[in-house]
Amino acid sequence: MHLASYPVDCYELIVLGPDHVALREALTDVAKSSGLDLAVQRAGLHRRAKHLVVMDADSTLLQDEVIDLLGAECGCAAEIAAITESAMRGEIDFAESLRRRVALLEGLPESVLDDVRANLRLAPGARTLLRTLQRLGYVPAVVSGGFIEVLAPLLNELNVSHFAANSLEINGGVLTGRVRGEILDRAGKAQALRRFAEEVGVPLEQTVAVGDGANDIDMLSVAGLGIAFNAKALVQEHADTALSVPYLDAVLYFLGISREEIETA
Repeated sequence: MHLASYPVDCYELIVLGPDHVALREALTDVAKSSGLDLAVQRAGLHRRAKHLVVMDADSTLLQDEVIDLLGAECGCAAEIAAITESAMRGEIDFAESLRRRVALLEGLPESVLDDVRANLRLAPGARTLLRTLQRLGYVPAVVSGGFIEVLAPLLNELNVSHFAANSLEINGGVLTGRVRGEILDRAGKAQALRRFAEEVGVPLEQTVAVGDGANDIDMLSVAGLGIAFNAKALVQEHADTALSVPYLDAVLYFLGISREEIETA
């Protein structure tokens, strides 16, 4: 079945085989050697049943890394970006990397959060993805290592009611350079996915996780379908499939939703 010809060509094929694991491994090798994005999933009605789709925010739902934008406001963008890249590659524990980066923000006025929020850019296809999921009865959610103070107003505008993120400590209208409460790290993202699945009544095998960084690996592994979105090789190794195109709405094709259905929705 030809699911879409825009913004990418997408086909759904039914392949018969006695060994699902061996079939997946063989087809994954073919996909890698030919440069295709491919997901191997069991066929059945469950693919069109209610799903929970959990996304990372920075560099997935958003084109930007919020902490990098905050870094630009305090004149330490290069230093923060270097720590971010190291964390994304899995070289530094996420919680430690977050503490280091947030410490560099000490003294910034709280008003900077409004400025950063106003400059956030959604990934191409993000609005289409969210709108289509909501209209077809799926549940979108966002689990982010970023900051709730920046993300919450945007997610409320997008009608995303399930989300979790870290929180900046603010005292007297100024950022203290510390994170408030427990840090939402790699393990925390997976726990949030499980919690949201229980809240909306969706079994884990009908959850989808989408992310790009090393701190998304546990979430991608726990979900019924883990999608590495323009991710580093380390992340792709732990995901069921990878998307190498910049269009976030291509996630819909892995749910068997055609372009015609997207446009109708």
